[in-house]
Amino acid sequence: MSRYDPADIEPKWQAAWDAAESFRARHDPAKPKYYVLEMFPYPSGRIHMGHVRNYTMGDVVARYKSSCGFSVLHPMGWDAFGMPAENAAMERGGHPKDWTYGNIADMKAQMKPLGLSIDWSREFATCDPEYYGQQQAMFIDMLEAGLVYRKAAVVNWDPVDMTVLANEQVIEGKGWRSGAEVERRELTQWFFKITDYADELLSAIDGLEAWPEKVRLMQRNWIGKSKGLSFEFGVKNAPAGFEKLPIYTTRPDTMWGPTFAAIAADHPLAKALEKDNPEVAAFCAKCRAMGTSEAAIEAAEKLGLDTGLKVTHPADPSLELPLWIANFVLMDYGTGAIIGCPAHDQRDLDFARKYGLPVIDVFKPLGSDEAVGNTAFVPQKTEKVRYVHWHGPADTEITCQEAMDRTLALYEKNGWGTAQVQYRLRDWGISRQRYWGCPIPVIHCEKCGVVPEKKENLPVRLPDDVSFDLPGNPLDRHPTWRDCTCPSCGGKGRRETDTMDTFVDSSWYFARFTAPHAATPTDPAECDYWMNVDQYIGGIEHAILHLLYSRFFCRAMKATGHLPAKAIEPFNALFTQGMVTHEIYMTRDARGRAVYHLPEDVTDGKLADGTAVEVIPSAKMSKSKKNVVDPVDIVKNFGADTARWFILSDSPPERDVEWTASGAEAAYKFLGRVWRLAAEVDSRGAGDASQDQALLKAMHRAIADVTAGIEGFAFNKSVAALYTLANAVQRSDASATAKGTAMRATAQLIAPMTPHLAEEIWSMLGGSGLVAEAPWPKADPAMLVEDEVLLPIQINGKKRSEIAVPKDMDKAEVEKLVLADETVVKVLAGGTPKKVIVVPGRIVNVVV
Repeated sequence: MSRYDPADIEPKWQAAWDAAESFRARHDPAKPKYYVLEMFPYPSGRIHMGHVRNYTMGDVVARYKSSCGFSVLHPMGWDAFGMPAENAAMERGGHPKDWTYGNIADMKAQMKPLGLSIDWSREFATCDPEYYGQQQAMFIDMLEAGLVYRKAAVVNWDPVDMTVLANEQVIEGKGWRSGAEVERRELTQWFFKITDYADELLSAIDGLEAWPEKVRLMQRNWIGKSKGLSFEFGVKNAPAGFEKLPIYTTRPDTMWGPTFAAIAADHPLAKALEKDNPEVAAFCAKCRAMGTSEAAIEAAEKLGLDTGLKVTHPADPSLELPLWIANFVLMDYGTGAIIGCPAHDQRDLDFARKYGLPVIDVFKPLGSDEAVGNTAFVPQKTEKVRYVHWHGPADTEITCQEAMDRTLALYEKNGWGTAQVQYRLRDWGISRQRYWGCPIPVIHCEKCGVVPEKKENLPVRLPDDVSFDLPGNPLDRHPTWRDCTCPSCGGKGRRETDTMDTFVDSSWYFARFTAPHAATPTDPAECDYWMNVDQYIGGIEHAILHLLYSRFFCRAMKATGHLPAKAIEPFNALFTQGMVTHEIYMTRDARGRAVYHLPEDVTDGKLADGTAVEVIPSAKMSKSKKNVVDPVDIVKNFGADTARWFILSDSPPERDVEWTASGAEAAYKFLGRVWRLAAEVDSRGAGDASQDQALLKAMHRAIADVTAGIEGFAFNKSVAALYTLANAVQRSDASATAKGTAMRATAQLIAPMTPHLAEEIWSMLGGSGLVAEAPWPKADPAMLVEDEVLLPIQINGKKRSEIAVPKDMDKAEVEKLVLADETVVKVLAGGTPKKVIVVPGRIVNVVV
């Protein structure tokens, strides 16, 4: 008999699917639709096991839904713009386009052998002019709708690379790539008005019931709605125009606890002071050179400079506080100025302790009179505390929220301030000073100002004849592309040389997949049929920005007529899969530095020369640590179905899965066993027809369990049910007819996970057509009713045996069978038990 040979089976069935166009998405009004989408990859050049896990999960859902009668859209594309391609061009020579499209070709060639049910006819890359030209058209529509604007904004500027850096790219005040001291510059930038939708984006989170709660919480926190107090400090001896200092605080109950006020180094008042004060100028320059991400600010030493100015309290002008410039205050948040209440804010407390400022307790924990030490007392708003220093009676025991409400009412009544709702969310700055991105389609004209390009001139294509031998954006030094004609007056114009943030490219690709070749950003009929995405799958690392920007784009596209009204959210359901991990193998060199080794170079914990390796278990796969497993090698050695089966079977999909060689080998052996069971259906004689019913019941149980596992995104449970069914077939002496029926059902049930093996078994056993196009089997409810139950038999509380009995057997009859059980007889040795306890349908306990 021949053997299971993935190298022969898998290409054969992939060719059959292609010939039949099995996975082409069809707009069929007679069918319900199902749109499943995995987060598309960046074309880095190699796929990894994380890709395999992500796309296999989506493929299981797509194949299952297709078998259930849905018209399925399961597309794939490439998130192809971005700095890595431009950096590669600078470091190795060549062009970002060549690097990108070369990597796309390589990765697609690695993905195709996995047998994914992808409609490749809809493939696109975001660097395709056909794609980014439609993005430019939407930009113009959003500009006309008032959702895009320009303003001056303070940015991180790398003077060597001559580009704006994200906060995370500033490391200890230096550019992550050049190592140059980063400057804080004010540049005119383009922004999307995402804050117009802040309240809607927040309130709609409650309706995302099929999203993980941790992702919904992260979104809520990022939007950050708060109700607080807006007021003004008076500023004594201030420069002209700065007599008032606007402040917003989320904790109005602490208004009698501030001991200082502070402004950001980029605050207009700080800029006014530094013009005539070298000390202020030097300090502000030092602050601007520091990292500006929240993480960097939290980790950095708190620095401040006393301006010498005093501010006056709105409720008591006689109360004066020193005004400082502080490095932990940012112009991007609130008004760029804060009240410093050290007792109840840790950053304020660290600052006050460093500079010897007073600390005033506004409230204390119930039952305590201890003053704040080096840890600020920051209770939840719902927590009841004892207020000792505020506008109300001392020793008032109420919740912080009640105190805040009273304070707001008091301030509004007396005209000291107003209640105000604010959001942490800021408008989305999309300007990037680089070449490899979507050009912003506007022209700067001395006569007309900023003018959008005419749509008939789109796409504004990136020029190919650029070089990266000089720092900065090549578009700035490309006169034949940069210098142009104003589309409004016909005079001289200059193209915008900034390109869009790559987050823009990935914020609407899901809509483009519904009509990837349309002459407009979307096709209304196709969008109306396919949207929303029914199941979105991707990593938790994209839980905030990508998903939030996509949610904004969904609303902006509706406002500009590019999505139907029903597209309330882009993704109905979201699943965030765990990582794929692997052991790290490490030795150390003569200087004690770590040296990492590839898994294939290690056998039984040793290198080829016998050197023992240190093993670090369950670590995220990393090229630098060399604990990577190449999916191409796995497919070559074991077949795609083995890789798919293992990645689905080892753990729940939301958890990390550790790739092991032994696990892959076990998966391969199991699939070989399933193949043999099918091949041997007609080779064991007639069999015993009296066992048919038991086997068919096992088959229907598997149908129910596999279906429930897929529907519940518990693929490991579906896999476990298929192991059980395979064991039942192998142990059964049922007729060849019953075994054939069970194995054809096995082919259908295993098809979403191991589609190539499923097709081979289906064909081997006479299934009609392709199993990929066969309807999903349905479990017969009557066959799920258990006529017998398997009762564990305990002897003195320890399980020693089990017995199958009719479900409704009388207790006395069960007891007789138990006492006749071989194990029980042996233990009793002719004696009589003290007691036999029968729990119907559950367990029997024999007490001796």
